[in-house]
Amino acid sequence: MQFLRGLGVVMCVVMLAVMAMAGANSMGVRDVSHVTFVAAVRVGTTVMPAGNYVVRHTMEGENHIMVFQNSKSKNQFKVKCTLVPLPKKADKDQTVYELTAGNERILQELVFEGDRSKHVF
Repeated sequence: MQFLRGLGVVMCVVMLAVMAMAGANSMGVRDVSHVTFVAAVRVGTTVMPAGNYVVRHTMEGENHIMVFQNSKSKNQFKVKCTLVPLPKKADKDQTVYELTAGNERILQELVFEGDRSKHVF
């Protein structure tokens, strides 16, 4: 009886450890991340002002959707993205822009440290 009780405790500890380490969903990305834009940035047809954002990765049917929520104004911006697998976990956060002739920043990719996929817009 004590063996079964001990086994149950060990199994609970292992399950909690696995859940804590996972942090990412089956697509290899965290459900919630953070990003800071130092200047206004265009993502698709949406222009987001500079600021700190909480970023949530969600699904709408078959579509991958990034929801950017400005931490000051609480405005939300939804943008469709494509997940592209990385060869290994990302070592650091990375933001890739295209800069137009009019100095407009157009977001191309977001990579969050620890994720196994990058978000391509």
